[in-house]
Order: sequence, then structure tokens, then C-alpha cells
Amino acid sequence: MADDFRLKSTVFRQEREPSWRELEALVQRWESRGLRGLSATQALRLPLLYRAALSSLSVARSISLDRNLSDYLESLSARAYFCVHGVHTAPLAAVRTFFFRQFPDAIRQSAWAIGLAILIFTAGIATGLILTLINDDWFFAFVSSAMAGDRTPDSTTANLRAALYNFDIKLTDMLKLFAAELFSHNAGIGLLCFAFGFAFGVPVVLLLFSNGATLGAFVALYASHGLTYELLGWMLIHGITEILALLLCAAAGLMLGRAMAFPGRRQRLDALADAGRTAGRLAVGAIFLFFIAAVLEAFPRQLITQDHIRWLIAVSSLFIWGLYITATWRGRKVDSTDAVHDGIS
Repeated sequence: MADDFRLKSTVFRQEREPSWRELEALVQRWESRGLRGLSATQALRLPLLYRAALSSLSVARSISLDRNLSDYLESLSARAYFCVHGVHTAPLAAVRTFFFRQFPDAIRQSAWAIGLAILIFTAGIATGLILTLINDDWFFAFVSSAMAGDRTPDSTTANLRAALYNFDIKLTDMLKLFAAELFSHNAGIGLLCFAFGFAFGVPVVLLLFSNGATLGAFVALYASHGLTYELLGWMLIHGITEILALLLCAAAGLMLGRAMAFPGRRQRLDALADAGRTAGRLAVGAIFLFFIAAVLEAFPRQLITQDHIRWLIAVSSLFIWGLYITATWRGRKVDSTDAVHDGIS
């Protein structure tokens, strides 16, 4: 009986060992040089040899072959698994893929939601602006006392102007302002817009409209004192980037809200999963924009007091983001290869 067992083990090993050795050699080359270390033929052979090794391991376990052989196959299969199924993209390549393929694709796929977010935000601005110009008591309905500070309808023109130009703040205070307040606050509002999408998108509409109304009320306050140009220069130096990020987060929330309210013929969870992939990419890209907006708000806005330079930065940021979106948008179509990569990632 023992001789028969050794014979079976020897025959089993002799028949399959060449494929194991070939797989081991390919895995070693992959581990040392990555995919570039394999030829096209070898890259195609790797998953086939991996499945053959798994089959051999299953047989070895089922008939209780040599323990050392089983251990060898387990180790080889584990190493081959990471070569076949592991993440093969370098970090910088993954970042490049996100910002030059996945993020622009998400913007394009959510164009309707971004357009709707723009309409809601614009309606909020118009409401706050018009009502506050008609009756400045409306200002307090749109702007909290904490946010208004000393900037109220009772403020003088000199006081409102001073809020735009007179800064007594050190570099360390700017860093604290950036780290503790601006980025966390702005990103928090954006993520709220994204998260509230699960409530059928209704809170997203309210939050977006209220933020627009607050902006409109401030513009009306400064316009009533002839400081519109000065306010917008002070505000848009970071506001272009910040508003874009807010609109993207709101669009992500609206996409989730539509999937919740109108899943169509799909199950609601399936509709949410499909919308969530695009919405999640919008939110991740928006967080990056919030970071840039916080840098602009904490540093250039505090250090630069010349209106024309503020407007130059604001217009430049609008041009840069517009160029990024149009350049990555043009000619990009989600083909079957993209769909496969998106399904894997």
C-alpha cells in the first residue's frame, strides 16, 4: 500500500511539475520587475498556469499526498494569486488615471445633475440677492449671526470695506485657519450634499439653495454700499474652485437621490450601486478641489489686497478648471475597455 501511494505521488508530480516550475519562474519575474518583466505570451500563460496549480493543490489535498508538496503548492498559489488578482497599478499611475480618465468621465456622466445643481444654486443666489435688495431685513433670514459677524445692513461702507482688506494675521494663524476651519468646514458641507442624496435628494436641494441664498444676500449687502466689484474679487479668489467643488458634491447627491426615488426596472440597491460609482468619483475629486480652495482662501486671499490681482487669480482659476474639463471631456468616450477597468476597480 505504501509503495502504491509513493508511486501515485511520484507520477502525479512528474506529470505536473513542469507547469509548476514554469509558473514559479513567471511569478519570480513578476515579483522582480512587474508586468514589464513578462512578454505578451507569458502574461497570457500566467493565469492558465495559476488555475492549473490550484487544481493540483486541490487534488493533492483530496488524496492526502506528500505534505511538503501541498505546502509548496499553497505557497506558489498564494504568490501567483497576487500576480493575477492583485493591484498592479503604481500609485502615481492610479492618480493620473483618476484625474485624467475616471474623474472627467464621472463629470460627463453626471452632466444632467451638475446642470440641475447649477440651476438650484443660481436660484438661491437670485432669491437672496433680490429679497435683500428689496428689504435688507431679509439679510438675517439668509445669513446667520455667526457668519455675518460685523457685516450687517447696519454696517458703514468703511466697516464693510475694512473686512475686505484689513487683515492682521500671522502665517501660523493662516495655517491654523486652513487646517482647522476652512478645509474641514468646506469639505464637510460638500460631503453633506453627497450623503444627503440617500434621502431622495431633497436635503441636497435645500442645502444647495440655502448656500446660494447666503451668497446672494452678501452680494446684495455690499452692492447696496457700492462694493460689488471689491466683494467679488475678495470672494472669487477662492470661490470659483469652492463653488465648483460644492456643485460636484451636490450633483453626486442628486444622482443618488434619483437612484433612490426612480430606480426604474432595476432593484433600488442595484440602481444605487451604479449611481454610487460615478457619485463617489465626483465626491473624491471635489475633496481635492476643496483642498485647493482652502489653500487659496487661507493664503492668497489674506495676503493679496489689490483688487485687480484678486480678479486675475479668480479668472485664471475659472480658465484652468474650464480648460481641464473641456480638454479631458473632448474625445473621451467610455468604451468596453473602460467598462472592464471600471468594473475591476
